[in-house]
Amino acid sequence: MIKGILNGLQTYRTSFGLISKLGLWKYFAIPMIISFITAAAIGLSAWGFSDNLGHWIAQIWPWEWGAQGFDTIAQILSALLIIAIGLILYKHIIMALSAPFMSPVSEKIEAYLKGEHHAHRDTSNAEQLVRGVRINVRNLGLELLITIPILLLNLIPIIGSIAATVLLFLTQSYYAGFGNMDYTLERHFKYRESIDFVKSNKGQAIGNGMVFMLFLLIPIVGIILVLPVSVTAATVQTVTLLDKKKSIVPVN
Repeated sequence: MIKGILNGLQTYRTSFGLISKLGLWKYFAIPMIISFITAAAIGLSAWGFSDNLGHWIAQIWPWEWGAQGFDTIAQILSALLIIAIGLILYKHIIMALSAPFMSPVSEKIEAYLKGEHHAHRDTSNAEQLVRGVRINVRNLGLELLITIPILLLNLIPIIGSIAATVLLFLTQSYYAGFGNMDYTLERHFKYRESIDFVKSNKGQAIGNGMVFMLFLLIPIVGIILVLPVSVTAATVQTVTLLDKKKSIVPVN
């Protein structure tokens, strides 16, 4: 697992150079716009609802003593919940909607690495969009199921908060890396086969997703660049994994 994470991190070293060498920046224009608009919409929603949700949760405290302290805790938990869910929604929305644009970019990178006549499945833009929506809806549901119990760890002072932060980061990283890898996997595997492949390479998915999540901490620039850089790194990484395991299937 640790080795896989490190491999996932290392593939980012050549991302910018590869994008420029292959002239791929022009293909990222629409995904960048999608990313910016989605982040802005989710950010504004989180800003507007955090206080209201916190006060609503605080109403379950029936006593006067400690009410102020519980209200403060409720607002903190509400903010964390909205931020966590907002990040989850953000990455799955942009990954699903960007599939028709990211898949061709991934294919160009793979052609550069493997040669123009390497074997893969041919898929249309519509199929790529449907596949992207299907994968990300599945991952969204699973990630929410995992995230909500993790957030409850914040009720445990200090240790619980630290554990929750680490687990949330690793969970979000895994599903971000999953989405990035699937832009390549959709040309080689069907839906269920891709899920199994990523499960068997959890470390690589987490490593790729870690940088994806850290990019989001960079104001504006991170939101704009996160897809181009992470998808490029994930493509190089996934092609290497496919070669290593000799898992590339022949064209149907």
